[in-house]
Amino acid sequence: MELHITGDPAADQLLSNDAFALLTGMLLDQQVTMESAFAGPEKIRTRLGSMSPAAIAEHDPAGFVEIFKERPSVHRFPSSMASRVQDLAETVQRDWNGDATAIWNQDHPDGQEVLRRLKELPGFGEQKAKIFLALLGKQCGLQAQGWREAAGPYGQEDAFLSVADIVDPESLKKVRANKQAAKAAVKAAKASEH
Repeated sequence: MELHITGDPAADQLLSNDAFALLTGMLLDQQVTMESAFAGPEKIRTRLGSMSPAAIAEHDPAGFVEIFKERPSVHRFPSSMASRVQDLAETVQRDWNGDATAIWNQDHPDGQEVLRRLKELPGFGEQKAKIFLALLGKQCGLQAQGWREAAGPYGQEDAFLSVADIVDPESLKKVRANKQAAKAAVKAAKASEH
């Protein structure tokens, strides 16, 4: 599995090889571009020397915020997102023995169960969990029965709705266009309410 999300080969390589890095990228994917969010784990790895849940969970919280603030910053909200990443690391370390892949592989869960497990993670609401489930199914070889249905619209073939559909610059453009159209529709709906 080779992911092509960030446009940075080192960052994409880390996402491809490290399930916790991929999970962290998904967590960071809010209020910044997808590329920036998913490039975050490589910045953390470079500065901390590790992307392991144990290393992140055990790191001094104030020091971890400094890692996020270093230029170029990991996220535009360094304090809150550093805290969320540490919460995620602690949860994966405690509940899944430090192995993020166990969330979607342990005891051969079906799509609904994987979705339920993802939604239990700090910072993963319904939509984020569905997008990540679609990413696992579409690009990471997840075989869980019913994953497409559990992922909702994000699980559909050629949906181009999220990071799950980004495989090259062309698909990135399609996802961007769909996201902009969705935002415009929300704006138009709000405007018509007044």
